[in-house]
Amino acid sequence: MDLTGLFSKRCVLVTGKGGVGRSTVTAALALAAARRGRRVLVSEVGDEGQGHSPLARHFGRERLPEVRPAPLAPGVEAVELLARVGQELFLATVLHAATLAHAAMSSEALRRMVNAGPSFREMGVYFQLLTLLRARRPEGDPLHELILVDMPATGHTLSLTGLPELLLRLVPRGPIAEALREGQGYMNDPAQAAAWTVTLPETLPVSECLELLDGLRRTAMPAGGVFVNRIPRDPFTAAEREGLAALIARHRLLGAEGFHRLEGCAFELRRLQAGTALPVIGLPELEGGPSLATDLSLALEGADPVEELLAVPRPARGAAPAAGSLLA
Repeated sequence: MDLTGLFSKRCVLVTGKGGVGRSTVTAALALAAARRGRRVLVSEVGDEGQGHSPLARHFGRERLPEVRPAPLAPGVEAVELLARVGQELFLATVLHAATLAHAAMSSEALRRMVNAGPSFREMGVYFQLLTLLRARRPEGDPLHELILVDMPATGHTLSLTGLPELLLRLVPRGPIAEALREGQGYMNDPAQAAAWTVTLPETLPVSECLELLDGLRRTAMPAGGVFVNRIPRDPFTAAEREGLAALIARHRLLGAEGFHRLEGCAFELRRLQAGTALPVIGLPELEGGPSLATDLSLALEGADPVEELLAVPRPARGAAPAAGSLLA
């Protein structure tokens, strides 16, 4: 896979259904970009008091740094996106006094009131991300050339990407509107930002992936493509598959479930292809463990478009997918 286009963005949101491997793909992308010499920042949308961070664990930590980015790996810095931090940054900008803003957000009652309001949590996260995009080195170029955000599950992603349009209808003028429009200048520009969806070659994740892509279009968030994670290796030749299929049809054999899994995987890949014109990139099923993100970052460099895995032309959008094995 040519990752140049993805790595040329200022901001990439990595999103998808829970359990599909978003954090692993985010960590792998960060490592691959850093190997290419990019100054990378990885982040995730966090909650106050949450336990461990799946993203941080790929780098041997329990949590990402809070408030300010800190080194995580060679060429990679990290920070957690927290509503409280973004809200405080916004108040400091409006009040022109960071100390006063910090004192205000130290009030438990004020924090509860702010977070109870519709979209105020997303506004905090949005403003912290905008602050990171604004950051510059002394010579004027971006502090972080690529910011990768491990997003929460689907609904939270669309709440964040749809935030500017929603709030601008309510608050068309003032500092909030100015910040939202500045953020739109980054996030709605396909030259600067993209959302990449991670899914699995299974029915429910693929269905939710297609719904998410529709939601991204509705919120004007550019979609870069889809990573299909954990695609199983097909060890059989065409002749072997044909013979095994006939044998399994007559007998109950150990391993039949794994054989049928390949067929189901191919069906879902074709369904995904039929549902989107975006690039669909297959990622292999790898062994877990501490080196998983590193191994996947290396696999990313040689990842194939799904149509090459299937060895068939991409169906026209809306066409019914045909069943078959991965290498049929």
